[in-house]
Amino acid sequence: MSNKIWKPPTGGVSSATRSPRFSLVSDIPVPILLHLTWPSIICGFTVPGLKTFEVHGASLRWFSSYTEMDEGSIRRRKESQNSSTGHSLDCQTKDQQPVKAIVLQKDIGLLSGICLIVGTMIGSGIFISPKAVLLYSGAVGPCLLIWAACGVLATLGALCYAELGTMITKSGGEYSYITEAFGPLLAYLYSWTSIMVLKPSSFAIITLSFAEYAATPFYPGCTPPLVVTKCLSAAAIIVIVTVNCLSVKLASYVQNFLTVAKLFIILVIVVAGMVMLARGNTENLSNSFEGTSPSIGAIGLAFYNGLWAYDGWNQLNFITEELKNPSRNMPLAILIGIPLVSVSYVLVNVAYFTVMTATEVLLSPAVALTFGDRVLYPLSWIVPLFVVFSTFGSANGSCFTASRLAYVSGREGHMIKILSYISLKRYTPAPALIFNGILSIFYIIPADINTLINYFSFAQWVFYGLTALALIVLRFTRKELHRPVKVPIVIPGVIVLVSCYLVLAPIIDKPELEYLYCTIFIFSGLLLYYPFVHQKVNWARKLMRPITMHLQLLMEVVPPEKTE
Repeated sequence: MSNKIWKPPTGGVSSATRSPRFSLVSDIPVPILLHLTWPSIICGFTVPGLKTFEVHGASLRWFSSYTEMDEGSIRRRKESQNSSTGHSLDCQTKDQQPVKAIVLQKDIGLLSGICLIVGTMIGSGIFISPKAVLLYSGAVGPCLLIWAACGVLATLGALCYAELGTMITKSGGEYSYITEAFGPLLAYLYSWTSIMVLKPSSFAIITLSFAEYAATPFYPGCTPPLVVTKCLSAAAIIVIVTVNCLSVKLASYVQNFLTVAKLFIILVIVVAGMVMLARGNTENLSNSFEGTSPSIGAIGLAFYNGLWAYDGWNQLNFITEELKNPSRNMPLAILIGIPLVSVSYVLVNVAYFTVMTATEVLLSPAVALTFGDRVLYPLSWIVPLFVVFSTFGSANGSCFTASRLAYVSGREGHMIKILSYISLKRYTPAPALIFNGILSIFYIIPADINTLINYFSFAQWVFYGLTALALIVLRFTRKELHRPVKVPIVIPGVIVLVSCYLVLAPIIDKPELEYLYCTIFIFSGLLLYYPFVHQKVNWARKLMRPITMHLQLLMEVVPPEKTE
């Protein structure tokens, strides 16, 4: 080991300490450095204009330089530290594991990828949306057809994403693909809308559903108080964010367990429905097309709510950089997971109609609970229990992937840099996770789930269509890119047309101010893009630098390294 002993500087800042690569503190591990400098911030021993501190000035200046130097310099610093430890340490390290690069690790395999897709898709939608799909479709027959058609659309869309994800192996989903096809401006508008509205509102909707089902058994015969539902939802968000901040593997294990739990309750409902069909309970399925809604806009809203239940088919594309062998595992996970969910959804809806009429489904506050009370009594309590597991798992998957979008967007300079930083100890994007959780708690306040679903679907399908169009554009502009998966070009064309229909049909049929507000919000991002992203105004960078440094010390996070 080196016999150099580090001491805090006693008089001013030497010429050595002015260099970002001085060796005074080169042997001090960053966690120790964090703890050395943090008390100085608490005490406030600041020197105006120097971004350093009197007691540990050299340490904090080195740490500040560490946060701003390029990733290659960080790698060279590590190598120089390892080479300076002497022959005895070299002998010891032969039996040790190599030091991990400070990047998100490839911890997601095929099974975890399937569980992420299935676990995120099967959440609150199948237990809440059946009422909305039936309401807008008008009859049982069209309702079941719409559920099946939504499964087909989700599969076609996911195949497009499989080509994009194996061709452009970056995390961030639509953000990376729109950047490659259309440039940074449209990608910024997507990240602005998704990070600030779509992802946190989706997280909030799912946790509100979780809270509703979790609280219902404690208030028999009445609706749980709104304050109870909101508090439970906020508690769920805090727990999920904490789990994801602690470990990627822990979050993955939780997701796998909860996916098995939700598949179990789906199997219970489907088997119970088949038993009821075998007993002759088919009256609700006869004359199933009577009362079909003739409105194009109403059918569009039915698809909105059905596709809300299928939302999550693109989640694996947000974590491409953490997926083991993505060119193999991504298409396999898609082809296994989405058909499984589609078949489950159709069979669950058939099971509902074996014991409930269309009117009873519409009037039921919780369709799955009503089904359990009629078919599984006295074991009906297992339905709300496993529905709680299901919604919690979907919320966990939503949080897991939403943070990666914020992480990639911050890395590319479209969001504040701190969102792209990684926990030094746990290799998780803690700042992005916490940011998404805080926004989601704010979205709990307006608790009208159906309004949020319609608002969410309108904006989301704009970007789904844009991503499918990006696939078509890249076929002509980037022919040289390797494509392990290649779908017929007619498939993204169908997705573009369906997206246009789902966006325009409800607006034409029933114009509402919500759609205008959504459009205004999307383009309002331009007001921030020009000064802060395109021009990179100097005063904003000066303002954010000390804030970023303090947040780094608080959360013990650092910029990611480049491993290529």
